[in-house]
Amino acid sequence: MRISRKQKGFFLLLVWLALYGVAWAQDARLTNIIVTNTRDDLLLYMQVEGAFRDEMITAVQSGVPTTFSFYVELYRVRGFWFDEEIASLKYTHTIKYNSLKKEYLVYRSWEGNKPHVVKSFEKAKELMTDLDSLKIVSLSKLERGLQYQIRAKAELSRLTLPFYLHYVLFFVSLWDFETDWYTIDFIY
Repeated sequence: MRISRKQKGFFLLLVWLALYGVAWAQDARLTNIIVTNTRDDLLLYMQVEGAFRDEMITAVQSGVPTTFSFYVELYRVRGFWFDEEIASLKYTHTIKYNSLKKEYLVYRSWEGNKPHVVKSFEKAKELMTDLDSLKIVSLSKLERGLQYQIRAKAELSRLTLPFYLHYVLFFVSLWDFETDWYTIDFIY
């Protein structure tokens, strides 16, 4: 079977589009996940890597507020029965850039949404992507010797822009991300 020049061109176009899409694919993932406890509470530490792409940085520095959502679920594993949900949490981090003052405001819902004001984008990025000593549940809700599972993921919340800005900011769909669910099993 012979392939025509037109078919070869079409095939090369498809390959180029596929490779172009891979180059633009988001690599966001959760890393450095640690489950630990204090005397009273179960704590979670984690970071998101690969969340900030060039388009997102441009939008943030143009004043577009950006919100990351973190989902954390805690289950008691029950073998041949459905797992029992102990906690289901959603936390958000929002970044806003004030171009007049040249500072970033980062709001973290699990800290009461008090703004962290920083001048450096690197520090703002760190505040956006890190969860540290996040209280999952009181240890009094866990039973010693039983198996538990924490599931966690992060995603960029969808933008709600005024209708006319959808034409100007057509690139916003290119910087959506959602990590996979990450699972940590442990025995308390």
